[in-house]
Amino acid sequence: MESTINKNKLFFAACISLVVTSMTFAIRAGILTQLGVDFEINNTQLGYINSMAFLGFPLAMLIGGLLYNALGPKKLLITAFICHLLGLILTIYAGGFWTLIISTFFIGFANGSVEAACNPMIADMYTNNRTAMLNKFHVWFPGGLVIGSLVSKFMTDAGLGWQLQIATMLIPTLIYGFLVFTQKFPESENIESNTTSNIKALGNPLFIFMLVCMTLTATSEFIPQQWVETILGKSGASPMLVLALVTGIMALGRFFAGPIVHRLNPIGVLFMSAIVTASAIYFMSISEGGMIYVAAALFALGVCYFWPTMIGFTSEYTAKTGALGMSLMGGAGMFATSIWNPIIGSRLDAEKANAISSGLVGEMADIEAGRAVLGFMVYFPLALVVLFGILFILRKRIEKSRISHTATETA
Repeated sequence: MESTINKNKLFFAACISLVVTSMTFAIRAGILTQLGVDFEINNTQLGYINSMAFLGFPLAMLIGGLLYNALGPKKLLITAFICHLLGLILTIYAGGFWTLIISTFFIGFANGSVEAACNPMIADMYTNNRTAMLNKFHVWFPGGLVIGSLVSKFMTDAGLGWQLQIATMLIPTLIYGFLVFTQKFPESENIESNTTSNIKALGNPLFIFMLVCMTLTATSEFIPQQWVETILGKSGASPMLVLALVTGIMALGRFFAGPIVHRLNPIGVLFMSAIVTASAIYFMSISEGGMIYVAAALFALGVCYFWPTMIGFTSEYTAKTGALGMSLMGGAGMFATSIWNPIIGSRLDAEKANAISSGLVGEMADIEAGRAVLGFMVYFPLALVVLFGILFILRKRIEKSRISHTATETA
């Protein structure tokens, strides 16, 4: 057991745990069609299975956010490790719809525990450059998606079953588990650690406004990625290469632009991200062949800063909400995605039925259904353009209020 705190090792452990989290998203997206075939599950049922990951996530973040001050990040990461092991092993030995529902919930709960533990821990350890370090931490969400999507593609192409693809995630799980058990963790010193004060601060109108926005940013980012294999599978581009391209650009953007986001007003970054995302999803809905890759690259630039900037905004502009605020912000995003996943799956089935009834067959029906669903998805970032536009107009007043609160606390 380490007797001193090693911030670098703790940050590394956090990053590896986030790699596991994101690999679960990518590999599940890659094997979705296989699961449907093997267990005779339709798109609506697959949507419910997907939604369990997004439901377990916010539940873990809510519980973790409330208990962070009492338990600390180490116990939350141990919970994540145990749930990841359970979820992955139960998925490998799944026998049908209900076992997939249960195993996917465990994985979602593990993923939420990772975020609930790591976001406030990093904000506390790196108090002078929170936004930059949160961006560097969140590099490994798209980074893990790249790893997971490529693993899924090459293993699928090699004829290896989905069980083996799930098993690959046990390796990074064991690595971060070892680090968590052997490292000493810091006490909370630089974030508001009074849970009562955290709860009172949740009534801040700005926090509530951003909570609503988070439901839209997360849905705009995760739904197109989660259904990319099903929606784009017949459109002339490799779905998993699209996912790898998107997440690769996101990882590079977060890694190199962290300091830039820190210096620029986060509200402006969010406003521009919403505009680019809306344009990109629209172009994806009308693109064919190679142009899908161009639209996907634009999508990556659009959603790149959504998640870390929303978490960073919470820690800086509504600081009194503490670990609870950061956890609820992420949890709100995942909860919204859990609601929309089965709706999107159901809509995909309905749009395919409409395409078939209009005379389209086979791949053409699948392509038309996918385009229609992406066309519907445009409304989420369009709503964000309006909401972040309002925030952008009020940005000077919000910045002045933040500086005033910071000065009062310092005094």
